[in-house]
Amino acid sequence: MRWSPLLLSGLWLGVPSLAVAAPDAFSTCLITLKAQAGKQGIPAERFDVLTAGLTPDPSVLPLLDAQPEFTTPLWDYLAALVDTQRVDDGRARLIEHRDLLARVSAEYGVDPATIVAVWGVESDYGRVFGKRPLLQSLATLSCEGRRQPFFRGELLALIKLIDAGDLRAEGLTGSWAGAFGHTQFMPSTYARIAVDGDGDGRRDLVASIPDALASTANYLKKAGWRTGQPWGIEVKIPAGFNTAQAGRTQRKPLADWRALGIVPVAGGTLAPAGLPADSTAALLLPTGAKGPAWLVFRNYDAIYAYNAAESYALAIATLADRLRGGPGIVAAWPTDDPGIGRTERRELQTLLLARGHDIGTADGMIG
Repeated sequence: MRWSPLLLSGLWLGVPSLAVAAPDAFSTCLITLKAQAGKQGIPAERFDVLTAGLTPDPSVLPLLDAQPEFTTPLWDYLAALVDTQRVDDGRARLIEHRDLLARVSAEYGVDPATIVAVWGVESDYGRVFGKRPLLQSLATLSCEGRRQPFFRGELLALIKLIDAGDLRAEGLTGSWAGAFGHTQFMPSTYARIAVDGDGDGRRDLVASIPDALASTANYLKKAGWRTGQPWGIEVKIPAGFNTAQAGRTQRKPLADWRALGIVPVAGGTLAPAGLPADSTAALLLPTGAKGPAWLVFRNYDAIYAYNAAESYALAIATLADRLRGGPGIVAAWPTDDPGIGRTERRELQTLLLARGHDIGTADGMIG
């Protein structure tokens, strides 16, 4: 669906550049793309206008194999994306946009906390859209790297959106991989899923918060969101549990998990409010048997569809829980060096600055 909120929030430290297509090869690639665009109804003149002056950006290529969702320890990933500041800001957004969220929730069946959690993880509530010129990034990835067919489709989808008037090419920026706007849609997803949430006749996920939040809810609805049901519950596993039974695709009836000794970490029932008694669930042990564990339900799968990474889905789900007033993750991580959030980072940076270290500003960001 989209790529790397950690990269967008400035937490990525950077990687060396790789070789990119030479200018002549890049120009030849654009000629090939123009022919493909013509077959999809994009006039050659329009393609030329939107790609005029484009040069390849070699810095995007290493990022294809450096997704923080897959390279960062889960405790660091969640500490960065589900910190006190993001929780407080999200609760403020729930109040600020109460009427809008109530309307969107009524129309699409997705609760306000989940919608706002996606917004918070994807762009820090509209603060961080990404600074890479979208046309340049997508053109580069269309002509070099291991996923050229995928990115060619995204580039052509973006050109169509601009040509249709939904977006303006001038100043259009986003992530290195082409995701953009408040909730970081890829262009092809934008074309299929985005809706006009403010009634102005355009689908603008960059400048319109109503469009962005309604589109996010529409995405989750189409991904199978079940109104009024929870995403999951934190649980404990018994000693000696066979961890081969864990995994998002290994679903069992709740009664089977109960018989295996799985119990809620906070007590109570394995069937939270709103969940049908005959529901099935999968067990997640993302850091092994000694770390936090969850039973997850169908709404977790809908979140996972937004970006297919367990760490990402858990960030959205646990942030939504915190926005509802929940306590957060109960079990300890299997490490003696758990991650810290931006508030704690700022405190450390302030101490370093006071001791004369040249680290820039105390902004809570790394890199």
